[in-house]
Amino acid sequence: MAGLKEVRIRIASVKSTQQITNAMKMVAASKLRKAQTAIIKLRPYAAKMREILQNLSGSIESSDENVFSQERKAEKILLIVVASNRGLCGGFNSNIIKMALSLIAGKYQQQQAQGNVRLITIGRKASEYFRKRNYNVIASHDELFDQLTFANASVIAEKMMKSFAAKEFDRIDIIYNQFKNAAVQRLIVEQYLPIAPPEASAGVPVAKAESDYIFEPDKETIVRELIPKTLRIQLFKAVLDSYASEQGARMTAMNKATENAKDLLRDLNISYNKARQNAITNAILEIVSGAEALKG
Repeated sequence: MAGLKEVRIRIASVKSTQQITNAMKMVAASKLRKAQTAIIKLRPYAAKMREILQNLSGSIESSDENVFSQERKAEKILLIVVASNRGLCGGFNSNIIKMALSLIAGKYQQQQAQGNVRLITIGRKASEYFRKRNYNVIASHDELFDQLTFANASVIAEKMMKSFAAKEFDRIDIIYNQFKNAAVQRLIVEQYLPIAPPEASAGVPVAKAESDYIFEPDKETIVRELIPKTLRIQLFKAVLDSYASEQGARMTAMNKATENAKDLLRDLNISYNKARQNAITNAILEIVSGAEALKG
């Protein structure tokens, strides 16, 4: 009967786990709907603003007017790694960390050897990982996910723009997960600063694509107002994309965990019924044997 007791305890434990994973799936689904709506609404605006930003930067020839388009030799690198504050979301965090490590060990290997690669982490999982391994993490903004607003993201963007303008960094990249759907997230490494030049469309030269703008009131005002605003939007979009991806990954992971618990419960119930039947059969055999012995 000890075997039956162990199986009963395990069944109760799996049922409790199944209830937890199912509840977490529902919470993630609720958060995902809000995050998905927000990123879908922001994407067209952010994409158009980025296009204007690239074309505008390409049409301003003087580097003194537009410090954010200055191409410098990439000696001092800043990586912004966007992960999450919590786990239980499949390979979401581990994939981001692997991508960052791959970038440091590959593209920026020389800069890392010279101690010129620095990190800003957004999300506790990335912060803990890189700090424990003594990477040069200059700032962590884990609190951003507690109040994910444009105003809070803009504060971080302002710091990065000032650092780039002061030539503390020659290149700034953002590493994040781009939301595609609840089950699919795409790892993105995006050049944040300097502003990347516009890509030529099929059959359309870049120079032609850059020239179709009339400046009102003047270039200086646009550089002073529009470019910083667009850069703030791009960072907010990346973090919002990552947040939606996190909720999608967590919902998918918890759904799989719930299904696995269901399959495990089925197997445990079969095992329990078999063990119970064996125990009943053995008890009947003992009673019959005892009765036969008394007759003899």
